[in-house]
Amino acid sequence: MKRILLKLSGESLAGKEGSGIDTTILDAFADEISDALNLCTQVAVVLGGGNIFRGLGGSKKGVSRVQGDYMGMLATIINSLALQDTLKQRGIATEVLSGLEISPICRKMSGPLAVELLSKNTVVIIAGGTGNPYFTTDSAAALRAVEIEADALLKGTRVDGVYSADPEKFPDAEKFSEITFAEAYEKHLNIMDMTAFTICSENNMPIVVFDVNVRGNLAALLKGEKVGTIVK
Repeated sequence: MKRILLKLSGESLAGKEGSGIDTTILDAFADEISDALNLCTQVAVVLGGGNIFRGLGGSKKGVSRVQGDYMGMLATIINSLALQDTLKQRGIATEVLSGLEISPICRKMSGPLAVELLSKNTVVIIAGGTGNPYFTTDSAAALRAVEIEADALLKGTRVDGVYSADPEKFPDAEKFSEITFAEAYEKHLNIMDMTAFTICSENNMPIVVFDVNVRGNLAALLKGEKVGTIVK
């Protein structure tokens, strides 16, 4: 893979605290991204914002859905700025683009601009979701992967692939090494939300689900080793 879109959850940044940003997790993500760059892979990243605020969660507490979604978008920008700073401290060229333009912090996301930066070996962190309410960061990741013509959307999770059922609840769940979009849909597998799943399916964008918390997994995947589950 010469160009990837790496989707990381905001909750993962919280670490054991459950909220906020754990700098050890930021360092671990930076290690994985650095490994990918050393393999001459162009890296774009989409981070969630659930460690700070989730739009859907806010709507259950009296915040309107639209306002909550915008608050969630701002949370993704905070996380993206934190990852940008961690990468820059390592001397890695990084720029944050956003569905919501917030000058002077970040420029507005556009496919051509992102591709231009990626071609210069700059890590592009795409924040602010799609810039519109009612869309998750999974949907944003799918959209951005298609926009930048990534070779695949890599979804880093805390499980090592796609299973027939939740492996944390059902130890005998079957793990798939490869599955088609149609099969995943028929089996009602919760890989990404339906909007994101449809965007990837209709645009032939492979999804690879893997455990990002295992050191070296991303590099192994990029080298062609069997890591996680590929949906195509």
